[in-house]
Amino acid sequence: MSQERNIKWLNNRRVIYRQYPVEDVPTINNDKYMFFENGTREFYSLFNTKAKITTYRSLKWHMLVLYYLNPDSELDNVFRFIADKQNKFVTFFINNQVLENIIEDVNKQGGNPPSNKIRKVIFKDYSMLTINEKLRIVGKLIGRSSSIDEEAIYECMLNINDNGDQISIQYIADLLSVSKRTIYRHISDELKQEIKNLNEKI
Repeated sequence: MSQERNIKWLNNRRVIYRQYPVEDVPTINNDKYMFFENGTREFYSLFNTKAKITTYRSLKWHMLVLYYLNPDSELDNVFRFIADKQNKFVTFFINNQVLENIIEDVNKQGGNPPSNKIRKVIFKDYSMLTINEKLRIVGKLIGRSSSIDEEAIYECMLNINDNGDQISIQYIADLLSVSKRTIYRHISDELKQEIKNLNEKI
């Protein structure tokens, strides 16, 4: 049985699940990528990697994003479709009553931009860049704009994850052209746990 999520179902219904920043203005904007020196939280890109939804909290966040990106649409059936394990978006079975409670809650509180991770480098669709080319660009831009800190490390983690690769301290160090010791000196326990969380979803 295929492990690929049934994204075609969403596409056939014109469900929007990806949006570039709307109000934040990029520092650099070309045909390959956008770079936000101060970061942006306005980039939403669901189902862009092989990672699946593994918790109720993540499922609800995905629903809130869809609600925000599709303000004039009736989404209850979309939510139910995504929550059905057979459609390969989630890794767990969910009780029908629990699901209906989550949907009801989303419909009550949805509409505002959901909480989102800050991003600095956003590659455009059809950029035709290889994984290594993307990561070299990330390393160059992050290294140019800031010292090695948690923000720079986290940006690298997200881009490595976006490309479907396992994150490691060595990988981050190579990307930022520093030693592993430098990364260990600046990485927090929270980011170490996030590495584990991201790697488990690959």
